[in-house]
Amino acid sequence: MPKVLGISNHPRTATAVVLVAVFMTNLDLWIVNVALPAMGASFSGGGRGATLSSLSWVLNAYAITFAALLVVAGRAGDRMGQRPVFLTGIAVFTLASLGCALAPNLGTLVAARVLQAAGAAAQIPTSLALLLATVPAERRTHATRSWAAVGGLAAAAGPVAGGLLVEVDWRWVFAVNVPIGIAAILAGRAVLPKPATREAGPLPDLFGAPLLISSVAALSGALVQAPDWGWTSGRTTLLLAVAVISGTAFVARSLRHPRPLFELELLRLPRFGAANAGSLVFGVAFAIMLLSNVLWCQEVWHWSALRTGVALVPGPALVPVVTLLTARAAQRFGHGPLVAVGGLLFTGGMVWRACFASVTPDYVRDLLPSQLLTGTGTGLALGTLVAAGVHALPGHRGATGSALVNSVRQISATVGVAVLVTVVGSHVGVTSRHDFRIAWGTAAVLSLATSAIGVHLSRGGGPDQTASTAPKEPEADAQALADAP
Repeated sequence: MPKVLGISNHPRTATAVVLVAVFMTNLDLWIVNVALPAMGASFSGGGRGATLSSLSWVLNAYAITFAALLVVAGRAGDRMGQRPVFLTGIAVFTLASLGCALAPNLGTLVAARVLQAAGAAAQIPTSLALLLATVPAERRTHATRSWAAVGGLAAAAGPVAGGLLVEVDWRWVFAVNVPIGIAAILAGRAVLPKPATREAGPLPDLFGAPLLISSVAALSGALVQAPDWGWTSGRTTLLLAVAVISGTAFVARSLRHPRPLFELELLRLPRFGAANAGSLVFGVAFAIMLLSNVLWCQEVWHWSALRTGVALVPGPALVPVVTLLTARAAQRFGHGPLVAVGGLLFTGGMVWRACFASVTPDYVRDLLPSQLLTGTGTGLALGTLVAAGVHALPGHRGATGSALVNSVRQISATVGVAVLVTVVGSHVGVTSRHDFRIAWGTAAVLSLATSAIGVHLSRGGGPDQTASTAPKEPEADAQALADAP
């Protein structure tokens, strides 16, 4: 563990600063999803407001940038110090939040979201290192679980908080971060520890980040614009070509570079590769479910953002509860059975929606049962998939592999949003009911594939034979807990 300098005076305050900052960045996902329709209505586009394909970049620009910069920011913290990188991350996130709140148009909002993601990427990996440096050794396990639990708390609070803020104005979704960020910076400068740097080597392949961003962004752009441009149009073909060329270059560079952005050779470990495949397909299904529920409630049922937020609470609230209650079951039966059951439950929730969704609001018959099924399924599958991947890694590669797992989850969210937009089209309304059913059916198939991966993990036995039995870094275990939404 890093050497700690002068941290005994304010350990509780330092812990609070770290957890508040992490809560703020985690909350952003849930709040922005609920606020998306209101953003679209405020930006003109042909007199009808911004299209869904354009609005999707508010979500996707954030996820893509976060995925590409997560490893770079983590390594920067090791080299330059966790404290300055963490505080810089809060400052960037806070300023970008102000930019989002003041954005005069959609393009400015998307650009500010990119800066927000850069700030979040600097905070997340360094926050855990600072938290572990703040507390005594005997309380590090408890601190790690508290850090991971923040994501679950944000998931439960996010829909309602987003609904309340949107009732005032969607810009408050971002403006609320400004006073919180300023307070965290001021308090952090006074009380955060100063762990010694742990690494003096070069940063990972910086050229890999723009290659990854261009590949995923081009693929997303092709998917969301193809319904309007045409699948065989020159612009769609160009974006698909950019996605393939950039993606191929990224993979080739990652396999050859001495310090790649992602250590892709880890995917050759059978259980780690399978767990990441499961995280990818389940993440796509989860993103389809989350955004489709928001759009259905607000655009088809014409519910307010607040009513939508309250209606969406049961699913996210179940995730951390189920994750904690089934921790012993994972130790007893292994990861595979939990993933298999979770995938089946999530499939059931999507099939339920496809069968019972009606343009006439009927929450108890339609949305609530689906929320209960998908929330339970997510609690069983998503965090368990991450844990299965992390535990399949060699001990000395735990933190690196965890960063790859987290980035895969962000990429899957981007693809999921793009797939939904492709299916339901740029303008959502009552006439989109058939398209929504196709989207829910797609999510059901993907979660069923996740269940099949769980069966494969069950048959795979123990960890990969190439994995070391050496203890993993605390950061790796924490990532396994934190990746459940």
